[in-house]
Amino acid sequence: MALLEQWKKVAYNEQTGKDVLQRLWTAYFNEEKEIYAKILKTPDEVITGTVKELADRFGVKIMTMTGFLDGINDSLINPNPIEEMEEDTVVNLGYDKALLYKNMVAADADWLYNLEEWNDIFDAETRKALYKEQKSSTTVVKGDKVYPNDPCPCGSGKKYKKCCGKK
Repeated sequence: MALLEQWKKVAYNEQTGKDVLQRLWTAYFNEEKEIYAKILKTPDEVITGTVKELADRFGVKIMTMTGFLDGINDSLINPNPIEEMEEDTVVNLGYDKALLYKNMVAADADWLYNLEEWNDIFDAETRKALYKEQKSSTTVVKGDKVYPNDPCPCGSGKKYKKCCGKK
């Protein structure tokens, strides 16, 4: 069974008690934060190795590294083959800095996008712009409501109820 499948069985198991899952995720988020703090210190270094080597390098279990690789994969320049990943699969952590920051914002992971290591990568203005860009990209803006006696938005010059609003 691939590592990602094993990770999902443990981390998203609905039969596991709520308090057990909460402890698992609390521990995971703390370890995830430490890994990000380390990789953000050298943002231009593309870290590579097997899943096991990276787990050893960052002092975490294989399953924690699997969860981390799943989380960062959408922010990588060259995504890893996470679906069929095993302990000896060679992976990379070459991430797009702006995309990683925005993905952390999208995940509401304030413990990650507020890491002090970001200060050396982006100035406050850039971080604020990336934050706003991410938040506005998920905001749904509805158009103005067209009432029956309004001019038809198609440009015909007729009232909406006599044009496109006919039933």
